[in-house]
Amino acid sequence: MTTSPEATKPLVLAPVLAGISGALAGFASSFAIVMAGAVAVGATPVQAASGLLVVSLVQGILAIVLSSTSRWPISIAWSTSGAAVLVSAGAVTQDFATAIAAFIVVGIMIALTGFWPWLSRVMTSIPAPIGSAMLAGILLPICLAPVHASMAYPALALPPIILWLVLSRFAPRWAVAAAVLLTVVLVVINAGPTWAEGASLAPRLEWLLPSFADPLAIISLAIPMYIVTMAGQNIPGFTVLHTYGYAPAPARQIMLTTGIASALSAPFGAQTVNLSALSAAIMVGDEHTPRERRWIATVTAGVVYILLGLLASVAGALIAASPSILIESVAGLALLTVLVTAMMSALEDARGRLVAIGTFAVVASGMTAFGFGSAVWGLLVGATMWLVFVTSARRAHTAERGPTHPGDD
Repeated sequence: MTTSPEATKPLVLAPVLAGISGALAGFASSFAIVMAGAVAVGATPVQAASGLLVVSLVQGILAIVLSSTSRWPISIAWSTSGAAVLVSAGAVTQDFATAIAAFIVVGIMIALTGFWPWLSRVMTSIPAPIGSAMLAGILLPICLAPVHASMAYPALALPPIILWLVLSRFAPRWAVAAAVLLTVVLVVINAGPTWAEGASLAPRLEWLLPSFADPLAIISLAIPMYIVTMAGQNIPGFTVLHTYGYAPAPARQIMLTTGIASALSAPFGAQTVNLSALSAAIMVGDEHTPRERRWIATVTAGVVYILLGLLASVAGALIAASPSILIESVAGLALLTVLVTAMMSALEDARGRLVAIGTFAVVASGMTAFGFGSAVWGLLVGATMWLVFVTSARRAHTAERGPTHPGDD
């Protein structure tokens, strides 16, 4: 029995459309976070644009190669959570060469996670109240940016916020993308016809030698970036694959590939790449496509990411023409739902709520001490509080119960 061309057309078109939709939603909703993160740690607009270009190329190529060879819908994306760490890390360093060194360290740590499973076990053993509260504390200052932008530049900041609010009710998938687009239009109008004057809009690479002269700053960036990338992106990414029946996932191959690619591309300003979680659900969970053909969606998304990356210099010119708080404002809108999820996860376990609030308060404070940033101190404070309030209480409760006797159950 032969299949008519009309019957096979939806089978081809559906995953392609899902891939285009996933890539556009993922790129438009978070590229501003990547750019804002690079600028926050000292990158020039040209260097930030170079990083966006290269990370787009890397994640696109990896998605194409991994998906086409495995016939699995493996979606690769930049670390939105890692970029959020950078946005709040301006007090840690303003030397982009130091940040690049941190990117390299994070890539190596991700590769080692794939090579040595014990590191993955250590990572996943971090209590959820600590990891989630740490992410929430990193996100809070960014999510306050729309408030600050509305006060400083109401004519430029309020219309995108209002549009985001309306679309969040009626078309939530495109709310952030529409807010980004409106922000771009307002920035261009405000800057006038000369907004791109003196800027090259052609794709441009900037290579910068990493600096390892400030190890404390590197640690302050690398450790929280690694933790939130693993907890906020890779682990949920594997969960998405497992949920839709793609298990066991080739974890070692994915970790090694993304880790090595992240380390090698870092000198061009590229941030970490990892498994996608949010945009992956659009492609992996597409009900209009048979399971055995959903890999076409992630291959398509990879192609779209490469094409979008070629527009990175335009994004760099826009950043140079706009107040930085506007870019952070859009990033804050994009991360509000992530903040909600992180807070709910942090407070879900009643035993660890005090630990979560303590971790959150330290990280959100933005403090720096002895060369370490607030994310590192928040992790240390959270671990200490966990030992005091949870582990010791559990041991005391066990001691009060006494030894267990046969037949007690």
